[in-house]
Amino acid sequence: MNEMSYQLQSLLKTLPVSLCPVRNHRSFLAQFKTRVWIDRIEMEENDLSGSSEVVVADPQLLAEKIVAIRTAGPAKLQVIADFDATLTRYWVNGRRGTSSHGLLRQGNPEYDMKRRDLFYHYHPLEFSPTIPIEEKTKLMEEWWGKTHALLIEGGLTYDAIKQSVADSTIAFREGVAEIFELLEERDIPILIFSAGLADIIEEVLRQKLHKSFRNVKIVSNRMVFDENGCLVSFKGKTVHTLNKNELALEMAAPLHEQLGDVDGPTYDNASVKTRTNVLLLGDHLGDLGMSDGLNYETRISVGFLNDNVENSLDTYRNAFDIVYLNDAPMSGVVQLVSQLWSNDGV
Repeated sequence: MNEMSYQLQSLLKTLPVSLCPVRNHRSFLAQFKTRVWIDRIEMEENDLSGSSEVVVADPQLLAEKIVAIRTAGPAKLQVIADFDATLTRYWVNGRRGTSSHGLLRQGNPEYDMKRRDLFYHYHPLEFSPTIPIEEKTKLMEEWWGKTHALLIEGGLTYDAIKQSVADSTIAFREGVAEIFELLEERDIPILIFSAGLADIIEEVLRQKLHKSFRNVKIVSNRMVFDENGCLVSFKGKTVHTLNKNELALEMAAPLHEQLGDVDGPTYDNASVKTRTNVLLLGDHLGDLGMSDGLNYETRISVGFLNDNVENSLDTYRNAFDIVYLNDAPMSGVVQLVSQLWSNDGV
């Protein structure tokens, strides 16, 4: 038996509890011809509402990818994550959670309504199957441009952002802070990709996690404020849903401890591009494109299928290496991350 085969067999025996086969699973998921796993730590007898339900279509391939990333070591690894409904919860207190973009209130109801009208006009176009991608990209640029113009014209202030976050129901999945800390200890960068607003995401991180992480960068639309905290412009190119990938890496910026201040040393964008192993976290099939532009060697993709599970499970399990169902916590991903390195360098 060669060394790779030995590592692979050893790893298959030690995969997280959430990858242990479940038998006699009586939910509707049994109708699918796939292997379903349950995080037994979270599971209550005959009650899956509080459990982490996990689908892995090809455990052997997943194990091979884990071994490859472990062998290359932490210096070759980066994490790419979507923000809304991936790092944050889809459901909060039984209701749909707020997105980082949707929580914003300008303090000017007229302009809030104008932005909402733009959403109702452009959102169906974003998902239209009949609009060519080139035309759709122009429409998204148009939508984002109009929205940003309304934020400036309507007099958005940084104080309004802070208050909007404080008043919102947005919440992180359980285990997000633990993952950030594990990756920071190993000097592994985290790129948070979002077509929303970087300044709002930063404020959510500050208010909800109460800590800055030097290894976290945000690839998103960044605002420019004047000395009075009033929005005057946007910095750099526009990041929208159809260009949210490593090609937009030039927009990556570290977390700011305060407005305009960076907390501690950060990773330059060139060094991130040398990290050719990727752990990708997303909640939409389009999030798989976040690694476009990066010539990666090994990628483990984790998908969060938060809703409409019955209709979407087959598509998700064929697209992602691992799929967590029904707004699961991050506990399984914490276990996965801990598998991506070892104390002896294997």
